[in-house]
Amino acid sequence: MNVEYRTLDEMIDLHLGKRGTPVREEFEQEVKDGIETYRLGEAVREARKKQNLTQKQLGERVGVGEAQISKIESGKAATFGTFNRVFRALGATSGTLDLGSLGRISLW
Repeated sequence: MNVEYRTLDEMIDLHLGKRGTPVREEFEQEVKDGIETYRLGEAVREARKKQNLTQKQLGERVGVGEAQISKIESGKAATFGTFNRVFRALGATSGTLDLGSLGRISLW
């Protein structure tokens, strides 16, 4: 039996196209967005735990259910507005968004 091994990059190239193609660029952006959302979720979890809050307690402060806080912390689902409300509920006094080469903007 002859097994052909490929690297992850080769498989992505094969199934999504080379870097620079529209499908590949969309995929790369989705991965990047997912990683950023996951990191935000981790920040929420750490801040919540530092304040000795349960997910249910934070959800009550924000006005969402415990399940929504769980999703946010695991990087699965959240809108910009929800993240804003969560960080405010955790006592964040300021927030900025880094837009890379475009600079940083203040969120509140």
